[in-house]
Amino acid sequence: MTPRHFLEIDDLTPAEVVEVLDLAEEPSPPRVLAGKGVALLFEKPSLRTRNATELAVVQLGGHPVSLRFEEVDLDVREPAADVARVLSRYHTAIGARVFEHAKLERMAAVATVPVVNLLSDDGHPCQALADLLTMRQALGELAGRTVAYVGDGNNVCRSLMIGAAMAGMTVRVATPPAFAPAPADVERARAFGASIEVTARPAEAVEGADVVYTDVWASMGKEAEAEERRRAFEGFTIDGRLMAAAAPGAVFLHCLPVHRGEEVAASVVDGPQSQVFELAENRLHGVRGLFVFLLRSGA
Repeated sequence: MTPRHFLEIDDLTPAEVVEVLDLAEEPSPPRVLAGKGVALLFEKPSLRTRNATELAVVQLGGHPVSLRFEEVDLDVREPAADVARVLSRYHTAIGARVFEHAKLERMAAVATVPVVNLLSDDGHPCQALADLLTMRQALGELAGRTVAYVGDGNNVCRSLMIGAAMAGMTVRVATPPAFAPAPADVERARAFGASIEVTARPAEAVEGADVVYTDVWASMGKEAEAEERRRAFEGFTIDGRLMAAAAPGAVFLHCLPVHRGEEVAASVVDGPQSQVFELAENRLHGVRGLFVFLLRSGA
């Protein structure tokens, strides 16, 4: 069988994204991994991704085997492609959380089982599935809704932007110009027929939005730039005043971990509009639905 890989959110069609979200909400998921293993490789630290993915495998009847970079140093101790070839002989799927997206591509090129992007510097598609699931649960139909992302145009922003566009949402991104998403990624999202706006003014992005989303200003691997980024993002903190500009009943989301008082005020992230912990829980449900879909979709 030819495996279905999931390296980018648009490796699925819009209809397939809906199918995955529906599978994520199945109260009794099928045990498609009964008696099987899933290899999970982690170059980066992980709280939600590791817990969500391991438990998703268990709930589907399988056995997760998590490996830290000290054990499998991709392209240093052993080429990523060789690792994928070996793990394909043991496991039914491979998940990897890496720095360089190209490592995932090299693995997927030779793996005989699905390879899933658990985060790379380019994208975080499993997070985008959880984002869409949480927004759907909070708002119902997503088509015609507006999500405002305020902050660094990073991997989370990129996957959210494309995923929301696939769902028929309007996307507004507010970020300092030096940290904006790549024009090619904006066009990639627009190809789904969605309105994608990029601005340097947070208030403009948030005005009337149904969802307000942010992430840390210095992602993993960017810690040395933290002070420089704090200065660059001055005025981009999501506080009560900014949330008041959103639509009545707007939802606040953050993929976590959060730095209260930097990208978002404590009163917002801990307030009644916040769905950040519902979002964290949906990391489990989203990846579980994804595994069911991928294992049913091999051709």
